[in-house]
Amino acid sequence: MENLGYYDGKYDLIENMSIPFDDRSHYYGDGVYDATCAGNHVIFNLDEHMDRFFNSAALVGIRIPKTKEEIKALLNEMVQKVDANEVFVYWQVTRGVAERSHPYPDVPAKFWIMIRPNPIGDPSKKLKLMTIEDTRFLHCNIKTLNLLVNVMASEKGKENGCQEIVFHRGDVVTECAHSNLSIIKDGVFMTHPADHYILPGISRIHLIRMCKRIWVPVDETEFTVDDMMQADEIIVSSSSNFCLSACEIDGKPAGGKAPELLKTLQDALLEEYLNATGQKK
Repeated sequence: MENLGYYDGKYDLIENMSIPFDDRSHYYGDGVYDATCAGNHVIFNLDEHMDRFFNSAALVGIRIPKTKEEIKALLNEMVQKVDANEVFVYWQVTRGVAERSHPYPDVPAKFWIMIRPNPIGDPSKKLKLMTIEDTRFLHCNIKTLNLLVNVMASEKGKENGCQEIVFHRGDVVTECAHSNLSIIKDGVFMTHPADHYILPGISRIHLIRMCKRIWVPVDETEFTVDDMMQADEIIVSSSSNFCLSACEIDGKPAGGKAPELLKTLQDALLEEYLNATGQKK
């Protein structure tokens, strides 16, 4: 199949799927999600993404209608049905279907899946970034469906020829609109601590592990916009873009001062992905 969608026990091509009008995602964005990539019909880092998914659901009081093992089995089964070698694997749970009312209804949650062809990011691609004040709420560690501020910021970036937005609260950099952001300065990998201001990205965790494996010091503390502008490299990471780098921020040249260390990290992360999905060169 070219792509595949799933909702509450039914699956079909995404364009053929229909969702009940009263699903609470439509009114409130009342749900949480997670996503990763798959290569060679093997889902990458599935256990870690599943743990984060269940943690997000628990933090908003949604009872997922399936166990972790049931969801993993379903995702693995569906990935086998999609023709493309590299795909985006997305799943979410909403609080259920009920008449519009703010309090939680006593109804079962609804589980969704979406699988589409999507190649992993080319690590050689250089990104143009744009800074925007972080006006999101204080639960950014929960991967909720409420992404309106991210969407608005991303559109602003698109209008200005940028591929990603850097959020900051005051002078402190938090993360990007749909990625984590880290920097390399004087041989040290620096990344915002995993608190409620950022999403605990799985690729961010793997970057930290890889740095420690190759003896690169890691500093999980806050850094400022000025620190970022003066950094040797600016790294953008997400589930399908393991380690991209920036060449420009707000129209000013940035990064590009530690290309060998950057390339070492990119190569190591790509090799990890190829090994995990049975595609080692």
